Amino acid sequence: MPVEPPSAAPGPAPTRREPSRPHAGRPRRGRPRPTRPRPTRPAPPGYWRRLLPLLAALALVTRLPSFLHPFWSPDEGYLAVQARILADGGELYETVVDRKPPLLPWLYEATYTVFGDGSQHAVKLLAIAAQFTTAALLAALARRRWGDRSGVTAGVLFPLISCGLIPQDTQATTFEVFILPFTAAAVLCADRGRWCAAGAAVAGAFLTKQTGGVVLVPVLWLLWRAHGPAPRPGTLPTALLRTAVGFAAPVLAAALLTDPEGFVFWTVTGSGSYAFSLDGSGLHVLIRAFVNSAVLCLACAGLLPPLRRAALRTTRHPAGRDLTDLWVWFAASAAAVAVGFHFFGHYFQQLLPPIALLATAALRSLPHERLRSVLSAPACVCGLFVIWSVFAPRSELDHAARVATAVREHTAPTDRVLVWGIHPETYRLADRAPASRYLTAGLLTNFSGGRAGPQVGEEYAVPGAWRVFAAEMRARPPTLIVDDSRGKPYAPEHVPTLRRLLADRYEPLPATVEGTVFYVRS
Repeated sequence: MPVEPPSAAPGPAPTRREPSRPHAGRPRRGRPRPTRPRPTRPAPPGYWRRLLPLLAALALVTRLPSFLHPFWSPDEGYLAVQARILADGGELYETVVDRKPPLLPWLYEATYTVFGDGSQHAVKLLAIAAQFTTAALLAALARRRWGDRSGVTAGVLFPLISCGLIPQDTQATTFEVFILPFTAAAVLCADRGRWCAAGAAVAGAFLTKQTGGVVLVPVLWLLWRAHGPAPRPGTLPTALLRTAVGFAAPVLAAALLTDPEGFVFWTVTGSGSYAFSLDGSGLHVLIRAFVNSAVLCLACAGLLPPLRRAALRTTRHPAGRDLTDLWVWFAASAAAVAVGFHFFGHYFQQLLPPIALLATAALRSLPHERLRSVLSAPACVCGLFVIWSVFAPRSELDHAARVATAVREHTAPTDRVLVWGIHPETYRLADRAPASRYLTAGLLTNFSGGRAGPQVGEEYAVPGAWRVFAAEMRARPPTLIVDDSRGKPYAPEHVPTLRRLLADRYEPLPATVEGTVFYVRS
C-alpha cells in the first residue's frame, strides 16, 4: 500500500506587504483634522462637594469689602436709581434711559421688588453669586480639558485675581461682574458642542452690556474647529443656525418686552459717539489705560511667567493648539476693553476668565509643591487688594452724602430734584425722585465717556435729548437744581440751555457744599 509523503510543517502565513506611505504617522498638511467635542469625565466622588464650598468662600471673602459702602461707583448709583423708578411703575428707555441693555436694570428691579430698596445688600449678594458661578464654570471647563487638578486651579485662580484692580472697580455691583458668568458659560457650552446654549449665553452677556457680546468670537472659533474646514454635509450650517437662534431669541424677547425702537436706539444706534469716537480721549485717558493695566499686571504678577510659557506653547508645540481659542477669547476681550478708548478699570474685568484659564494650562504640568508655591503669589496679592478695599478713601461718596443731606434740608419728600452732575447716587442718598429721565449730565453733554475737552457740550448730547429735557422742565420743573459740576467742562456756563433755565426761573442759595451750588425755584 503506498505511503503518502508527510505534509510539510505549517509555516507562517505569507505577509501582505503594504504599500509604503511617505510621512506615515504625520497629519497631512493643509487638511487639519476636525476637533470633536471632548467627552465629559465623570467627577470623582466628592470632587464638587469639596470644591464648590471653597469657591463660594473665596468669592465671599474677596467681595466682602463691598458691604462697607452703599455705592462704590456712579454706575452702581445709576442702576439703583433706575431700579427704583422701574419698581415704581416706570418704563425702561422711556421714563428712565441709559446706554445699556435691560438685563441688569431688571435684575436690580426684581431684587428691590422682592427685598425692598432700603439696602443694597441683596444686590451685593447677587454679585457674590455671580463671582462664584464664574469660578465654578471656569473650573468645569479646565477640568474637562486638563483634569481634576486643573479644575481646582482655575476655580481658585479666578477669585484671587478678580479683586486685582482699583477697589471702586472691583467692589462695585455693576455690569462686568454679571457679564462674566455668561461669557464663561458660552465658552463651556461651545466646548461641549451645545451651540444653542452657547448662543443663549452670548445673548445673556450682550443683554448685560454690549461689550459682553464679543464672547461670540471664541464661540465661533470653537464651532469652526469642531467641524473643521471640510465638515460633513449639513453639520456646519446646522451648528451656525443653532447658535444664531440661541442668540437671537433672548435678544428679540428683550426688545419686545421694552420698546423695540428705544431698545435699538439706546443699546446700538444711539451710542456711536460714546463707543467709537476718538476725539477728546487725551493724555488723561492714556494715563488711565496705563495705570489700570499696571494694576492688573501687579495682581497677576505671579502668573506672568506661566502665561508667557502658555503663549510659547501655543505657537511652538502641537499640543498647544487647544489653547488657541483661549487666546482668541483674550484678544476679543482686550478689544472690548479698548472700545471707545475710555479704559475704565472695570472694563478690564472681562480679561480675567481667559487669563485664569491660560495660567491654569501653563501650570498643569507642575508638581503639587511647585504649584502651591506659584499660587501663593496671587493669594498674597489678593489679600493686599482686599485690605486696600477696606481702607481705601471714598472722598466722592462722602461728598455725595453731604450733598444729599443738604438736598433733604431744602426739599420735601415729594419734591422732585435735578442733580446736574455725574453722581446719580445723590438721588438715592437724599431719597428724592429725579426730575428728568436723564440721571446724569453725561447723556446731555457726552461727559460720561470721561472726555475732558472738545467733545463735551450741548451739541454732543444724545440726539434729541435736549428737546425731551426742555419738555420735562416745562411740564414738571424741579423744586431744587443741584449744580454739582464743580468746574467740570459740563458746568452750566458752558451749557446755554441750562444757563438760561437757571437765570429765568431759579435763584442760588447762599450756602454751598464743597463747591456744589443749590438753586431753588424763584
